This record gives sequence, structure tokens and C-alpha cells, in this order.
Amino acid sequence: MPTIGVKRDLLFEALGKKYTDDEFQDLCFAFGLELDEVTTEKQMLTKEQGDVAAAAADASEEIIYRIDIPANRYDLLCLEGLVTGLRVFQGKVKPPKFDFVEPAQRQVLKIAPSTAQIRPFAAAAVLRNVTFTQQSYNSFIDLQDKLHQNICRKRTLVAIGTHDLDTIQGPFSYEALAPEQIKFVPLNQTRELNGIELMDFYATHAQLKQYLPIIRDSPVYPVIYDANRIVLSLPPIINGDHSKISVKTKNVFIECTATDLTKAKVVLDTIVCLFSEHCAQKFTVEPCDVVQTDGTSISYPKLAVREERVSVKRANAYIGISEPANKLADMLTRMYLEAEVDAKDGDTLKVKIPPTRHDVIHACDIYEDIAIAYGYNNIKKSLPAFMQIAKQFPLNKLTEQLREQVAQAGFTEALTFTLCSRDDIGLKLNKDIEAMPAVHIGNPKTLEFQVVRTTLLPGLLKTLVANRKMPLPLKLFEISDVVLAAANSEVGARNERRLCAVNCNKSAGFEVVHGLLDRVMQLLSVPWKTGNADQGYYLQAAEDPTYFPGRCAHVMFNNAVIGKIGVLHPSVLQAFELTTPCSAVEFTIEPFV
Repeated sequence: MPTIGVKRDLLFEALGKKYTDDEFQDLCFAFGLELDEVTTEKQMLTKEQGDVAAAAADASEEIIYRIDIPANRYDLLCLEGLVTGLRVFQGKVKPPKFDFVEPAQRQVLKIAPSTAQIRPFAAAAVLRNVTFTQQSYNSFIDLQDKLHQNICRKRTLVAIGTHDLDTIQGPFSYEALAPEQIKFVPLNQTRELNGIELMDFYATHAQLKQYLPIIRDSPVYPVIYDANRIVLSLPPIINGDHSKISVKTKNVFIECTATDLTKAKVVLDTIVCLFSEHCAQKFTVEPCDVVQTDGTSISYPKLAVREERVSVKRANAYIGISEPANKLADMLTRMYLEAEVDAKDGDTLKVKIPPTRHDVIHACDIYEDIAIAYGYNNIKKSLPAFMQIAKQFPLNKLTEQLREQVAQAGFTEALTFTLCSRDDIGLKLNKDIEAMPAVHIGNPKTLEFQVVRTTLLPGLLKTLVANRKMPLPLKLFEISDVVLAAANSEVGARNERRLCAVNCNKSAGFEVVHGLLDRVMQLLSVPWKTGNADQGYYLQAAEDPTYFPGRCAHVMFNNAVIGKIGVLHPSVLQAFELTTPCSAVEFTIEPFV
């Protein structure tokens, strides 16, 4: 689910009303969105880069609303789309109608046959007489980034290029050439590079390095030229500096190159619809002709409006409400889907699907919008008309039973983050992160969330630190999943349900966690192994750098290691800023299901 950040004051100005945080949260919830966080640019930079972040010192303290947007609602990924959607939902405006403005001569983009080797599709459009402010320009750039990360699948399916049309001349050509043949000055650079040099130049770039593998190993690279052989872009990597847009840009040429033509159409429709409101003639777009490799010409963007027909009776039955047809039509109109009752058949709604709502692909999507507009909290609860036999997943059932019993043994339950830093499971536990079966996050947003936890222990120790002022003893536990890398697994990793408990007191209190282990085994009807018995559990001396030497043991069940128990090493306590001794036990509960 993508999250967008919008400045509160700009949002309220566009909505024409000021809200309290709670009022705006209620509005978002009613519209099917979620106000995730109220923050500032300075707070976000500090959180992502740490307290010593140099950039945070000069960052703005203007209030920013971070709003979670459904992954299929591409039309809400910028301020313009969000404001339009909310104003239509509130009934303040009608859904806008988008139209074409036919120029004296259309811009033309010709696709060369060579592009079939790497990125065969393209689409284009022009926004004419645009008036940007710094805020709307930033929103325009941010929307492209959100689309690239979302529907474009990090530019693998679609890459968007936007250019100042007044600095270039059509017709344009989309070709695929050997990398050494492509020479241009990349965006915001001063030195001309060819394709090979460009790959080396951006190999360490924080943002662009992730896109280089898309085309790097191809014998040809896609490139777009204007009539004077000026390079507009090298998709999906970077645009040329010559045609870069700015706040002063009046006419914008938009091109989308793609490996998926359907996605390219959706992306192009979304961009031109959302930002055509900044054109002198609002909600109008200038079409372009894209000449295919076989010589045929296709006009873009499509801006198709299709009509769907849904049954009023069926909509009411699926949602569990009883509303007349005209009210359902009003609800859909508020959700940006203009609807009217079919005069010939009072049980049918004629619904117009605009080019901004590519997420509507089935009648069920229309029923969902009716439910959102009606309000999920307003739908009365009712028992289903049929009976089903179900039972709880055995592992979850055992987990719930153990949670209750461990809590009754005097331990307090904690619920910690599944993601943690590399140091939390490595350096702070006196272990080498490279030797651990950890699943790493490819592009972590913060230093706190770099890997998926391989042990529950760091989370409990962090919880202890946060509660140092509480009276001793502190006894915490958690029963939850860890994730371990597994080459033989279909997804390369597997979950493992574990129980972890920590005792923090003036003395380590090994007997406390040992007693808890014995109690859990008693509840599971697992005996202590004696003599040559085949069944049961026991402790076996072990050495682990996380634990004090000579104070660590493997928890053995049926002669297999299922966990560890011991007194934590002083260096581990120091790393987590703890000053009192701790003992811990951690073992998997899956063998007991």
C-alpha cells in the first residue's frame, strides 16, 4: 500500500476548509483511506537518517499528512487527485469530464523495429499551456515516482519521461541502439556520456543504480530522439538535460515506454488526467500519434469512458443493505463513478467508468465503492444464511493457549517489531550477521528496519530498555514468528514460531527462566528425559557468544536442539544499554503441535 505525503496547509487550502487531525482522519476513513501519520519533513529525515543527519537541520517543520492509499487507486497518488476525489466524495463538485484539444498538427512518435529486442511499446501525449507552481511541480515529479514504484514495478513494466516541448522539435523517434552509439548529457549533468559510460557513472547513485540492471546486459539500449537527433531520454534510466522541465515549463511532452502496453495506457491516462487541471483549458489533453513498426498509427492517450450496468437488488444483497436505486446512484457519483438509474429498468444502474478509475474491472469493484460511500460502520451485522464448520489453525491455537499460561506464570507479554537492524541480531548479540540465515530488506527506508528478525531476543531487550524505570524484577515474554533464510523453500525463507522469555533482576535468575521452561513442558505433557528414554526434554551444555561462558545450554527435545537457555553476556547487556543481569530462554514450539 503506497503512502503519500501532502502538506497539511496546501491540502486544506485546496479542500476549501480547515480540519482538525481527528476530523481529517474521519474523512479519510469514510473515503476508504487511512491517515497514517502527522509529521514534518524534519522529523522524517531524523527518523530515516538518525539524529545527526545534516539535512535535517535545514528541513522544514511544516506539518505533513502521510496518507495510506489503496494500491489500485493510482488516481489518488498526488495532491491533485486526492483533493479532487475528496471534493467529489463530499458532493462539492461533480466528477470532471476530460476532453481532447486537437492541435493544428499533432506530435508524432515513431517506433523503430529495433525496440522489439528490449522495450517494444510506447505511448505519448501533450499537456498544453500548463501553469506550474513550485508545489504543483513537486507534486508532478512525485506522482511519477509513485507510479514508477507502484504500477510500473520499479520501471520494469513502464518508464515515464516528461519533457519541455518548447526545447525540442517533433517528430520524435523511439529507437534501440548499441550503447556506445548513444551520446547525451544526462539530467542535471554537464558532461556528455555514452551508454557504457552512463552505466558506470550511475553505478553508485542512490536512486538510479537499482534501475541499471533492467537494460545493462542488453546489446541495445532504448533511446528517444527528436527531429534534430537530440536525446530526450534513455528509458528506463534517465532523461536528457536538454529537455528537462521546470516550474517555468508551459508545454509538457509525456512519453511512456513499456514492456506492457496496457500498463503504459493506464499510466499515461493517470498523469494527463490528474495534471490537466493545471492547463489553461482545464481537463483537456492534446493527443499524439504513435506510429507502430508496421506503419499503422495509434492515437494516445485513450481517455476511454466505458459504461457498466449493475443490478440494484444484487448490490443491496451483496453489501447487506436496503437502499433505493437513486440513493445508490448518488453514492457511486460521490465515489467518482457517475451513475444514473436506467429509466427502462428501475433495478439497473448505468455507471460511467472514467479514465482515472482503471481499478474498476468488475461489478464487484462497483459494489465495493457503494459500501465505502454507505459507510462500513453503518452496515448492520447479521449472521450468514448458511452454516460452515471451521477450526483454528493448530499452531495458532497452541500459541494462544501458551500465551495465557505463560502470563499466569508471572510474565508480561510484549509484541515487538518483526523487522530490526542488522546490529540488533548481529553485532549486539556478539554474532556475525553474514553468517546468519537472515532475510535482508533490499532497500530499507530506515536504519531500524534492515532485516527480518531471526530471534525474538532483541525485541524483548529493547522493551526492557524502554521500561528501565519500572520496578524490578521485569519478566517479559513473546510468542511469535521469526524468519530464517532457507534455500530449499519456494520463497527462499521460512517462518518459525518461537517462545522467548527474559528475566531481568538484580541477579540473573537463571532458575526463573528454567522454571518457566519446565512449566511449559509440563503443560505440553513432555517429561524430563531420564536414562535411556526415547522421549522427553533435557538441557545440554553449549557455548554461544550471546550468553555468558559456562552459563548456556541447548534445549533438547527427542535428542534434537529446539532452542537455548542461559544468562546473557555482559557485553550484550551493555550493547542494549541494560545495567542489570538478565537470563533468557528461547525455543521453537512447532514440534509440539
